Amino acid sequence: MSEQNEEKIDAFAELSAEQSGEQAHPVVAGEGKAIVKKRGKKKVLRHVSNGCVHIQATYNNTIITFTDAHGNVLAQSSAGRLGFKGPKKSTPYAASLIVRDAFEKAKRYGLEEVAVYVRGIGSGREGALRALHTTGLAVSALKDVTPIPHNGCRPKKVRRV
Repeated sequence: MSEQNEEKIDAFAELSAEQSGEQAHPVVAGEGKAIVKKRGKKKVLRHVSNGCVHIQATYNNTIITFTDAHGNVLAQSSAGRLGFKGPKKSTPYAASLIVRDAFEKAKRYGLEEVAVYVRGIGSGREGALRALHTTGLAVSALKDVTPIPHNGCRPKKVRRV
């Protein structure tokens, strides 16, 4: 790289740093590319002591979502995300690993007490509940929110021959 190009890159890095209100950072020069390193703002995690756990257990998969009291997602995990494929995704063993994985992500928010909402009739629902009990979270409520039709679909009209 020529000296003129290096000077232009240095000047560009200082200009962009001044405009964004940050300090100038060193420029890393690669093969024909210049990358300006930036420092972002440090993300402040909020403390959430009470939350909800939504367990969706279908015949094909199990999905766990940790939310705060307002429904904002803190952490989520699924069997497919952990590498399970095919019929292994809906097993109780996969559900227990999913709960552990999602709880590790949600632990940094300081969750202590949760209300559990279970949806679906898959085989992973029992395994997820057992694994949730072993995490040490206090379960304040347990509710089944599986959708059930009140009167079902409208029947077909009577066939006339």
